[in-house]
Amino acid sequence: MSLVPKEILNAIEKFKVLPGVGERSAMRNILKLLKLSQDEITEFSETIEELNNLNTCSECGVYCERESKLCHICSSESRLESKVICVVESFNDYIAIEKSGEYKGLYHILGGVLNPLLNVGPGDLSIEKLKERILEHSIEKIVLAINPSLEGQATCSYLKEVLEGNCSVERIGFGVPMGGSLEFLDARTISTALTNSTQM
Repeated sequence: MSLVPKEILNAIEKFKVLPGVGERSAMRNILKLLKLSQDEITEFSETIEELNNLNTCSECGVYCERESKLCHICSSESRLESKVICVVESFNDYIAIEKSGEYKGLYHILGGVLNPLLNVGPGDLSIEKLKERILEHSIEKIVLAINPSLEGQATCSYLKEVLEGNCSVERIGFGVPMGGSLEFLDARTISTALTNSTQM
């Protein structure tokens, strides 16, 4: 007979799908939840279930309400008139840059970076959609806000190669350390990096 009820075991397995959560940390979180009232646990589970109501913007890939085809940024005339797209790896990077308050253009979420070791090629990223948007909206400048890793460098080089000729391509500049991650940088550092982006 198991020392742990099957409900807890099942919850542990579900928690382990989260990044950085192993069996022990999953157990700690579940035991914390069990100290909540039944109403609080119900509210918690309903909040998680509401994530099913989210959609991704048909243009940039940012999360938005299900009833919206476009996010509030892609719907903004002033953002569209900027003729600039900032390309990021993930939703977290988009949030980090938007919080800096420096950037006033559009976004595009790639969904990762090129990584041959993990079999991530150009077809696995949202590159074709980016090319479509550049032509459709007569985009004049692309700012590559890709994390400075070896894979990020390779991705930027590839994007410069396939996008050059349609618009200018810049790389986010000074202030982002090699191996750093945008989502962990403060707003001032990101603001400085955007201001000092360089032509590729």
